[in-house]
Amino acid sequence: MDPRPQTATPRIRSDVAHNARVWNYWLGGKDNYPVDRAVGDRVTGMYPSIGEVARAARAFLGRAVRHLAGDAGVDQFLDIGTGLPTGNNTHEIAQHTAPQARIVYVDNDPIVLAHARALLTSSLEGATEYIDADAHRPEQILRAAQPTLDLGRPVAVMMLGILNFVLDTDEARSIVRTLMEAVPSGSHLVLTHPTLELGGEGNEAAMRFWNENATPPITARSRAEFAAFLDGLELLEPGIVSCSRWRTNPREPEVAQFGAVARKP
Repeated sequence: MDPRPQTATPRIRSDVAHNARVWNYWLGGKDNYPVDRAVGDRVTGMYPSIGEVARAARAFLGRAVRHLAGDAGVDQFLDIGTGLPTGNNTHEIAQHTAPQARIVYVDNDPIVLAHARALLTSSLEGATEYIDADAHRPEQILRAAQPTLDLGRPVAVMMLGILNFVLDTDEARSIVRTLMEAVPSGSHLVLTHPTLELGGEGNEAAMRFWNENATPPITARSRAEFAAFLDGLELLEPGIVSCSRWRTNPREPEVAQFGAVARKP
């Protein structure tokens, strides 16, 4: 689906750490290479709570999808930046509540796509599809999603830990705007994003190390920058919080990652 010319360079690199595989390692998975574990260990040494961030983000996904598929009545999900499959994936959570739910996963890492196609299945009543596309190209994502999703009905656009790989903030805002303009009232946007706030100051050196030794490069953003992604949308309670505290025990320890769910009016 990518219109760019293909080159002879192998797409799968086992000699350079990649975010999807390192994240998988932090979550206790086995779909990673020695270089991913080495970089993951270095980052953990510099920022020991990174594993807690990964687990909190995964738990946030579960709470958000359960709410949307249940109380909000949303049965279409566009999950951009899928990552490697683990337990409690978006389609499993959504279809447990709404068996007819239709899910489109989006990623452009060949290992992610290979594992997704092998391991992720759908309920008989619903549908699960996987598309090879880049978050920088929202129009391409929307075109590829349309055979599975009805964009005339509400869609939950999931962008968990993906906008931090779009280094230009104006471009990141444009991506979100393009996606949300294409879906109707009643659609939702689900976001997480790393920050140097919420106790994340120690993450700065770890991010610098990451950008020098792994791919893709990453950036943190402030609360104000994160809030700008939600312009024009109605924030669901409790608003913008550490993802570990979204609709859970308010005394849960904070992690340095914002989380929010918002509805398109």
